[in-house]
Parts: sequence; structure tokens; C-alpha cells
Amino acid sequence: MGCNSCSSGGCSTKVGGCKSNGGCSTGGCNRLNVFDWLSDMELPTSFEEFDIIEVRFKGGRKDFFRNINRLDLTTGDPVVVDVPNGHHIGFVSLKGELVRLQMLKKKVDNNEEIRSIYRIANERDLEKFQEVRDQESKTMYRSREICQQLGLRMKLSDVEYQADKSKATFFYSADDRVDFRELIKKLAEEFKVRIEMRQISLRHEAGRLGGIGSCGRELCCSTWLTDFKSVSTTAARYQNLSLNPSKLSGQCGRLKCCLNYELETYMEALKDIPTVNRPLQTQQGDAILQKTDIFKKMMWFGYKGDNNWYAVPVARVQEILEQNAKGIAVEALLPQAQEEPKQNEFVAQVEGSLERLDDKFKSKKKKKKKKKKNPAATAEQEKTEATPPLKKERPEKAPEQQQAEQEQRSRRQRPPRNKNRNREEGQEASQARAPREQRESKEPRGEKATREQRAPRPERPEAKAATPVAGAEGEAKPKKQRSRKPFRGKKPDQANKPPRTDA
Repeated sequence: MGCNSCSSGGCSTKVGGCKSNGGCSTGGCNRLNVFDWLSDMELPTSFEEFDIIEVRFKGGRKDFFRNINRLDLTTGDPVVVDVPNGHHIGFVSLKGELVRLQMLKKKVDNNEEIRSIYRIANERDLEKFQEVRDQESKTMYRSREICQQLGLRMKLSDVEYQADKSKATFFYSADDRVDFRELIKKLAEEFKVRIEMRQISLRHEAGRLGGIGSCGRELCCSTWLTDFKSVSTTAARYQNLSLNPSKLSGQCGRLKCCLNYELETYMEALKDIPTVNRPLQTQQGDAILQKTDIFKKMMWFGYKGDNNWYAVPVARVQEILEQNAKGIAVEALLPQAQEEPKQNEFVAQVEGSLERLDDKFKSKKKKKKKKKKNPAATAEQEKTEATPPLKKERPEKAPEQQQAEQEQRSRRQRPPRNKNRNREEGQEASQARAPREQRESKEPRGEKATREQRAPRPERPEAKAATPVAGAEGEAKPKKQRSRKPFRGKKPDQANKPPRTDA
């Protein structure tokens, strides 16, 4: 198909080109090729080569012709063949003993009905054939316009001219039966050729047009697939595929042919897996089947109201079904403790890192190194343990000193005093300040007095007054002096409070 439009000049081995290696820009070289695995084998001298050749035409259509002239042909050579009411040009796709096998496969009889090959196409034949091929696209567009004018519900997919331009074959697809008698008349008047209408299925239409599938390869129907088998949704159900028509349908709009490729393997694997038509009865509740892993022989069940799924082997499911048939409810899906649902890997990594951090910041106890025991040291240690050590006699303290220590301990145990209260000052410092009643001569805020007019503040004592501590002989123990900040005046809440003195 696309071999003649190749930039290298065609796939023929004599003309040049890609030599059927699949290097054409249009991809036509790969269309329904057959590998001749007997080409390198030498035949016996007494054995005659099979005289029938397989020839490929546009759209992947193939037919068998007899090589009556014993032409030396190779795969990809253009040949002129005999067709009804004229001649046509095709390309050799297969020869030799493999053609005999293909005829047996397609149930074609080797009789006189097989037409013959005239000759190998020369340059003049190829030029005329190319001119005819160039008119096919214009003819298809014009014929579609005529179909729209007549209001026919049909889709013209392709047009093929015969090499001698005496016949044009129109390939169309339609859902219902179409009366195209009026269409044939108009097409014959328009193009001045003999018209043939041929209806094809949507799968054959996709095979003629070609394309790239969702797998990234060329369509099977346009490269190697010739027999189209019916595909149903049961094939997708057996393979646990989602019944999404946009994913299961191909370019033709029908279910993909590749759904049948692995169906037999799935059918064999499903023989060992039981059919679960109703939920499994357990003491924890009814377990509903969620999904089945066919090749791993695992079935996943879930309880109502629980988002977790539990994997159960096929053998265990068969045991539960047998017990449920007897009316016995199983304790749990698994005989052992139920496996917790798998945690997310990221969450597990985070929790593991947090545990490591906790262990890192915990206080580490230093283990004492055990020293080797010497027999002499152990004997001395046993003696010391047998005789308890004598207590050291402490010198008795004076009663005055003991009483002072008790007072000091009680002072340390006192609760902290409020910061808002006046600090512990001596009686002299508290009496030196004037009470609030005597400060009536304060001027209003509007007229502030200068520092010279204000009354001088009473002098503060240099050191704190020592709190008297009752001793044995009535002696007072001086209290420790501490630095204090300059006093800025009492707060209004503390103004009327009496000065605090230690008892």
C-alpha cells in the first residue's frame, strides 16, 4: 500500500528501497507480511517448486495466482496479474511451499479457477498505476458528497481503482441495509468507470485504514490478524477488568481483539478458584468478596461498615464454604490472628524515625563494667560484710546552734511571697514612709511642682533591719543583706496595708 509512496522508491528488491524491512514512512511495508522461514533451505534437484504465488493488493487483501511462465520472483516484486475484465498490479508477498500451507489454511482449492501472472511490472506500468492511485482520494471525497445529497446512512471508508482504470471498488460500512442503486448510477455518470460496492465490517475498515493502538504498536488487524473472532464482555469479566467501554474498545469502536489472547490462560487459572455467590458467614459478620487475585490464589474480603480488606487463601475459602453449607458460622476468616491492614510505607517510615528520636533523647544509663574478682579481694570483702562498720560519732552541737539551724530550715520551707507586696524591710523603713492620709497637701495634676518645691523623701537605711531570732539567751541573729532596687512608691492597692513585721 504505502510502499510506492516510500521516499526510497519502493520496497522492490530490484528497484531499490527498504527491501521489505519495514522502513517506509507510511508503514505499508509491514502490512500482513509473512516470514518465509524456508527461503534459505535448498530444495532437491528432482523437486519442483510450487507454482502458485501469493499476491498482496491495497488494504492488505491477498489472493493466489499461478506462475505459468516460471518467472524468477522474489518477495516484494510488482507483478501484473489477470483479473475479471482487465488486469491489475500487486506485490508478491509469499512463494514456495508456504503458499501450499496458506491455501490449506484458507481452504482454497488448487484448480483451474486460479488466475495467472502475466509479467513483472515495468516502469511504464508503475507510472500508470501511480496516476490511478492519485485519483482515489478525490473520488472518495466526491462520492461522499453524493451520499450526503441522497441522504444515505452509510460511511465510505476507501476507494480502490483497478490498474487499467476500468473498475472502481467502493468499500463502505453501514448498520442497516442500504439501497444504493441510485448512488451507483450517479457514480458511473460522474467517473465513467464500472462501479462495485462492497460492504465491510468495522474491524475490516480499521484494518484497511491502519493506525496505532493504545499499546503503542500498529493495529493487529492491519499487520498480521486476518481472522476476526467475536469478542464479548465475559472475556473482560474473567480477567477482572473494569467494564469501561472507552478502555475496552479499539479504533473500530468494538471490543479489542486482544481480549481473547490471554483468555484461555485465565480460564485455566480460574478452575482452582471457587465461585462465591453470597457472603461468607462468620461470627464477626458477613464477609463480602471484594476482589480476586487469580495468579496469586488470594481472595480479598471485607465486612460491612469496615473499610479494611483481608486477604484469605483459596484453600481457606473452600473450607469456609463447606462449613457454611452445613450451617456453621466460622469464628474468623483466618484460623490465626487476623492480619492488620497494611500500613502506608510513608507513615511507617515516619513512625520508625520518631521512635529512633525518642530512644536517642532518653537518658542512657551507663552500665558499670564488671571487674574480675580476685580470690584475695573476695575474702577481705566477705570479712567486711560479716562485721558491720562502726558508726562515726559526731560531736554534739550546742542547743543555741541547733535552734538556729531549725529556724533557718523553716525559713527555707516558707512559700514564696507575692511580688506585689512590700519586700521584707525593717520596721524603720516602713515607719519612715508617711501614710496616705498625711499626703493631702498634694497639688493637682494640672500644676506640677518642681523638684525644689517638693518635700524631700526620708532617707532609706543603708542595710536591712535584721529580723530578731529568738535564741537560747535572747541573742538576735543578723539576716543576710541583699541588694535591692530603688523604691518607686507604693501601688494604690498596697497603700492602706499595715507594714508587715516578722514575729
